[in-house]
Amino acid sequence: MVETGFSSFDTMVDKANRLLRDVEEAFGWPKERRKQSYAALRAVLHPLRDRLPVETAVQFGAQMPTIVRGMYYDGWRPAEVPVKMSNDEFFDRVRSEFPYAVEGGSEHLVRTVLSSLARHVSEGEWKHLRSRVPDSLAALLP
Repeated sequence: MVETGFSSFDTMVDKANRLLRDVEEAFGWPKERRKQSYAALRAVLHPLRDRLPVETAVQFGAQMPTIVRGMYYDGWRPAEVPVKMSNDEFFDRVRSEFPYAVEGGSEHLVRTVLSSLARHVSEGEWKHLRSRVPDSLAALLP
């Protein structure tokens, strides 16, 4: 656990690190690839957030570890959402925001990151999220 000297901050950093570690373990990446796991999480969360209606995006964001929540909201323009996109457009956006090659391509990246995230968000929130996206996108959610 990281020690900042302030226990609340230590807890926030620890929760974010656990999520990133879940992503790394799912891909078999060593801890030295933390930048890559962060980029993967960000590349998946931003187009997902932008696909959601504002209220759903906020409810989903509230479930995330505090530090991850900050990354999730970074650059968000609530007045411009939801952005309608097909799964191919969603994968293209993920690919454009993720500067690394990953075995299995963008769809595998999306499914893996969302599966890791599911361990950090309530089951009820996943059900709500599934009900608020098109069936094709819902099929990607764990």
